[in-house]
Amino acid sequence: MKITSTYKFILLLTAPLLLQSCFVAKNYDRPEVETETLYRTDNLPQDSVSMANVSWRDLFNDEQLKSYIEQGLENNLDIRIALQSVTAAEAYLKQGKAGYYPTLSGTASFTRTKNSRNSQFGSFFTRPLEQYELSGALSWEADVWGKIRSNKRAAGASYLQSVAAHQAVKTDLVAAIANTYYQLMALDKQREIAEQTLEARKNSLETTVALKEAGQVTEVAVKQTEAQVHTTEIILIDLENNIKLLENAFCILLSEPPHEVQRGSLDNQSIETNLQTGVPYLLLANRPDVMQAEYGLINAFELTNVAQSSLYPSLSLTAAGGFQSLEFDNWLDASSLFSQLVGSLTQPIFNGRRLRTQMEVAKAQQEQALLSYKKTLLTAGKEVSDALYTYDAETQKLDARSKELDAYSTAEDYSEELLNNGLANYLEVLTARQNALNSELSYVDSQYGQLSAIVELYRALGGGWR
Repeated sequence: MKITSTYKFILLLTAPLLLQSCFVAKNYDRPEVETETLYRTDNLPQDSVSMANVSWRDLFNDEQLKSYIEQGLENNLDIRIALQSVTAAEAYLKQGKAGYYPTLSGTASFTRTKNSRNSQFGSFFTRPLEQYELSGALSWEADVWGKIRSNKRAAGASYLQSVAAHQAVKTDLVAAIANTYYQLMALDKQREIAEQTLEARKNSLETTVALKEAGQVTEVAVKQTEAQVHTTEIILIDLENNIKLLENAFCILLSEPPHEVQRGSLDNQSIETNLQTGVPYLLLANRPDVMQAEYGLINAFELTNVAQSSLYPSLSLTAAGGFQSLEFDNWLDASSLFSQLVGSLTQPIFNGRRLRTQMEVAKAQQEQALLSYKKTLLTAGKEVSDALYTYDAETQKLDARSKELDAYSTAEDYSEELLNNGLANYLEVLTARQNALNSELSYVDSQYGQLSAIVELYRALGGGWR
C-alpha cells in the first residue's frame, strides 16, 4: 500500500514534466524592421564605421567644454535619478533570479486556549490548553511551463531597459552641454560685434551732426543716425540678457546655482572627427533610446509568457516539520517531532476571468511595445537625416554668408565715403550699415549652426554615452 502511494506521488510530480514539450514559454526573436532606408541622405553610407563610436573626450577639442561635460555627467540630477532607476531594476533582477529557489520560513509560537463551558469541547476540557511549537516550512514550485524563467527574463530586460535609459540621459546631456556652450560663445561674438557697431555708430552720429552743421545733410539724417544708435543699444541689451539666461540654463545642466560661465572663443572651435554615419542598422546598437524601446518589448514579451503560463496547472511541493508539545518541559523532545510533506497540482478553473484578462492585456501591451519600438527607430532615422541636411545647409550658408558679409561691408565703406563727399543719399548709407550688421550677426549664427548640427548628428547616431 505504501509503495502504491509512493508511485502515485511520483506520477503526480512527473506528469507535468512529460507535458513540457507541448506547453513551454516562447523565446524572443527580434522583429523584422526596415533599416536600409532609415536615413534620407544624398550620400548613402557604405561602411560600418560611425562617429557614434567616438568618445566625447575625443570628439571635442575644447578642454573647458570637456571639463564641463565631465562635471555634468558626475552631478546632473537627471543622471542621478536615472541611476536610482537602475538600482531599483537591479533589485528586481535579483528577485527574478531567486525565483527558482525554494522559500523557507521559521516559526516559534505559544498558544493558550480556554474553551467556554457551553462550547462543544468545553465540558470535557475545562482547563486551559497550552501548546508550544518550533517549526520550519519549505515550499518550492516547479517551473513546468517556463513561468519562473519568463519572470526572470522580464526582470533582466527591465534592468537593461533602465541601463539604456541612463545611457540615453547621458547622450542628451552631453549634446545639451556642448550645444549650450557653443551658443554662449556665439552670443559672445555677436555681443562683441554689437559693441563695435555701437561705438562706430556713435562716431557716425558725431560725423552726421558735423555734416548737418556744414549744410551737407538735414536734421532727418541726424535723427536717423541717432535711431540706429538706439537700435544697436537694444540689440546689445537683448544679447546681454540672452547670455545671462543661457548661463543660468547651462548651470542647471551642471546642477549648480546660476553663475558666470567661463568659456573660450567661437573662432577657435572645430570638430575634426569625420562625419561618418555608418549603416542604419547600427542604430539598433548605438542609440540608447532604441535599445531601451527594444528591452521594453522584450519585457512585454516575457510577461505575455508569464500570463500564458498562468493558465496551466502549477506544481508545488510543501514540507513542514518541527517540534510541538503541550508541555514546555517536553517541547524539544524527540517525541514532540512532527513532519508534513504535500505535493499539489493546481489547475485554475473559475477565477472571475482574471487570468484570461491578464493574458489579453499582456498581449495588447506587447503590441504597444512593438509599435513604440518601431516608432522610436523611425524617429532615430529621421533625426539622423535632419542633422545631415542641417549640417550641409549650414555649411553652404556659411560660405554664402561670408561672401554676403564681404559685399555688405564693402558697400558700407563705399557709401560712407560717397556721403562724406556729398555723392550719396543718406538713406543708402543707413541701409548699408543695417545690412552689414545683420549679415555679420547672421554669419555668427551659421557658425554656431554648423557646430550644433555636428553635435546633433553625434547625438542622433547614439554617441555620447560611451
